[in-house]
Amino acid sequence: MTTRKTALVTGSTSGIGLAVATAMAQAGMNVVLNGFGDPAAIESVRADLESNYGVTVLYHGADMSKPDEVRALCQKALDTFGAVDVLVNNAGIQHVSPIESFPEEKWDAILAVSLSSAFHTCKALVPGMREKGWGRIVNIGSIHSLVASANKAAYVATKFGLLGLTKVVALETAKDNITCNCVCPAYVDTPLVRNQIPGQAKTHGIPEEDVIEKIMLAPQPVKKLVAPADLAAFVLFLCSDAGQNITGAALPVDGGWTAQ
Repeated sequence: MTTRKTALVTGSTSGIGLAVATAMAQAGMNVVLNGFGDPAAIESVRADLESNYGVTVLYHGADMSKPDEVRALCQKALDTFGAVDVLVNNAGIQHVSPIESFPEEKWDAILAVSLSSAFHTCKALVPGMREKGWGRIVNIGSIHSLVASANKAAYVATKFGLLGLTKVVALETAKDNITCNCVCPAYVDTPLVRNQIPGQAKTHGIPEEDVIEKIMLAPQPVKKLVAPADLAAFVLFLCSDAGQNITGAALPVDGGWTAQ
């Protein structure tokens, strides 16, 4: 058992999830990491967070597409720390294809990882939050929780669904000092996004240096990718006492994309 708050962040071995997990550790929370990757690299990240911030960091490699493994992840966190105070549902995968050729197995996988896993984590961890009378749930949605994009049927469907789940959980937990919000970023400056640039440049016949502004951020007034640390700081604010009256909200971090 511990008196520190504990944060469980799914999909947190890289990118947005790792930035959020780092912010939680910096704030003095114990952290449960989850995700895929090189075991040695993951252990290095885990150990660094512990040594840098003086908190306990647990790693669990649950496959978020498998409900039994999601439940095992949640139970391991509860067994280790006694409670999970902050839940950040960040795990997600993507596939781009026109609807008529969209592979059915990709549809099923994206729904399982990006939407169903959040249902399973909430179901497992909300009871403990109710018992403590305090909890924070942040679902990492997307600008595609609010607007659609061609060739992303499964991704957009899951992100809209994640926003709906957010609102339901917020209503059900409103009297228990638990909040549930959906953060909706546009493109975030992660290796995953950067790795798309050469292919986009080739597809559109433009220099790589023009891809971000002219292709990725074409609908966005602020021509900057979202910094992972900035997004993580916003998530941390929602998990603080100052965020206690923000619940059930879709919160764009989108450089003005949806202002139009």
